[in-house]
Amino acid sequence: MAPSSSSSSSLSFRVRRREAELVCPAAPTPREMKLLSDIDDQEGLRFQIPVIQFYGYDPSMRGKDPVKVIRKALSETLVFYYPFAGRLREGANRKLMVDCNGEGVLFIEADADVTLAQFGDALQPPFPCLDHLLYDVPSTLPVLNTPLLLIQVTRLQCGGFIFGLRLNHTMSDAAGCVQFMSALGEIARGAREPSIPPVWQRELLNAREPPRVTCTHREYEQVADTKGTIIPLDDMAHRSFFFGPTEVAAIRSSIPPHLNQCSDFEIITAFLWRCRTKALQPDADEEVRIICIVNARAKFNPPLPKGYYGNAFAFPVAVTSAGKLCENPLGYALGLVKKAKSDVSEEYMHSIADLMVIKGRPHFTVVRSYLVSDVTRAGFGEVDLGWGKAVYGGPAKGGVGAIPGVASFYIPFKNSKGEEGLVIPVCLPSEAMDRFVKELDATINKNTNPAQQNSRFIISSSL
Repeated sequence: MAPSSSSSSSLSFRVRRREAELVCPAAPTPREMKLLSDIDDQEGLRFQIPVIQFYGYDPSMRGKDPVKVIRKALSETLVFYYPFAGRLREGANRKLMVDCNGEGVLFIEADADVTLAQFGDALQPPFPCLDHLLYDVPSTLPVLNTPLLLIQVTRLQCGGFIFGLRLNHTMSDAAGCVQFMSALGEIARGAREPSIPPVWQRELLNAREPPRVTCTHREYEQVADTKGTIIPLDDMAHRSFFFGPTEVAAIRSSIPPHLNQCSDFEIITAFLWRCRTKALQPDADEEVRIICIVNARAKFNPPLPKGYYGNAFAFPVAVTSAGKLCENPLGYALGLVKKAKSDVSEEYMHSIADLMVIKGRPHFTVVRSYLVSDVTRAGFGEVDLGWGKAVYGGPAKGGVGAIPGVASFYIPFKNSKGEEGLVIPVCLPSEAMDRFVKELDATINKNTNPAQQNSRFIISSSL
């Protein structure tokens, strides 16, 4: 099966950027030190995460410049979200805190000689010229003592624009990021204040006194990388895959009846984990891991306050040998995924916070791990900055920090036939990617009507 490429994957254009500037709160804000939670400041969140939003031309906004509108709204929004205008400092025992000094966030104005239509109908990662649409100012890449937000607004020739945002992940998760962007959109559209007031209260996810680890957290095991992590960085293939009703039904047909109540997320995750492991060809006795990001806001009693914009998720993990995963039917992997997700509770979250303090804020293990994150309910596509909802909104690429190939995001998507489903970016070594596609094909085509057996679920590719 030969992968098909979207028109955007080979698109090339020029972007002219102005020098990055600092945007400060529009009014005086408190000068104070605010501690992050013990969930926020774990090693695995100490990186910058990129988000990208595409907006089309709106005739009702004729004559209005998105750069000016968003820059002004950003300054006003920072009055409410003033910690974002500060700088991260590290104290004793690697404890992170925000110096709320009002120094501001980075803002870049840019123009691109391209229209939204030229990106094609299927907007999804990997995006062409991403480094120019969201420019990483080199001096601001470190997590400490640099701006916590970077925003680039790039005008398009058609009157639309691209909104790029780079966030210090220790400050917020996807839900918190969307909450901030939604507040920015409300103020850009004329509101005086956000409809959901921001809530700090990071102490709610601090370690207990004394800290005590009460749950099993294999996601933080220090695993020796004896046989090498998967990634030859100079030979990586990036492809995005579409999973709509046809694909999900084909996968469901291969699981036992007692697991039919599993969610689409659980089924797709088990399927991808198994296919990916087969493609990477580890030794049968090697341990392999699947990490599912689980939003824990509703796991608390009472739930975390509405408006809380800190990190409030866990990395529960399922562990097995490569041999067991690949040789058993899909139902085996599915049971492991379902169990891992069900482990997350309020006690589990407090246990993680305690572990962070006891063990020095370790990174979750990436050795022979695959991490998946479902952002379909995060609401990126709903963010309205004055020009309507985003044509595409969400993660700009896969990966965890500087580690490619480890993570995939599940992003809501409508294909060219109008079918709603998920687009899932995957990054693997080139030869492994070829084997991965064959594994997907084997299941999808085996359990699909012959008229639907094609490469339609591969919607973009980039080497």
